[in-house]
Amino acid sequence: MTAPDVTCVVLIGIPASGKSSFFRSRFVDTHVRINGDMLRTAHREALLLDACLRGKISFVVDKTNVTRDERVRFLSAARTHGFRTEGYFLQSRRAECVERNRARAEHERIPDEAVGGMAGRLELPSLDEGFDRLWFVRLDPASGFIVEHWR
Repeated sequence: MTAPDVTCVVLIGIPASGKSSFFRSRFVDTHVRINGDMLRTAHREALLLDACLRGKISFVVDKTNVTRDERVRFLSAARTHGFRTEGYFLQSRRAECVERNRARAEHERIPDEAVGGMAGRLELPSLDEGFDRLWFVRLDPASGFIVEHWR
């Protein structure tokens, strides 16, 4: 049984699809951010994940999470600890993401090949992975983000 007040949110999308911006616009005040770029090591990521699970603290996994295998470890652990699980797939059009990546500050940019490589590995999410709810997110220049139920 899931506890209604604790949530594991998994963001899914290739680099420069808007995951971190979406986190900041929607979850920064309510969820801990688990992000490899910020934490820098798998060990630190595991420590923070464990602290959130044990402390019943809602968290967002702000990584590409492009494959089912990458997502399952977070979903499985969260469900075991009674968390509600939600996935947000950010529209990941390769050409648009490459363009946004090129517009980033130099220290934030990654090679175009890395964006393309992630796009090639991308597996669309499904409820049977262990999500309680799935959402589709599109960038909207006028209003920020449009969030719709997954179809």
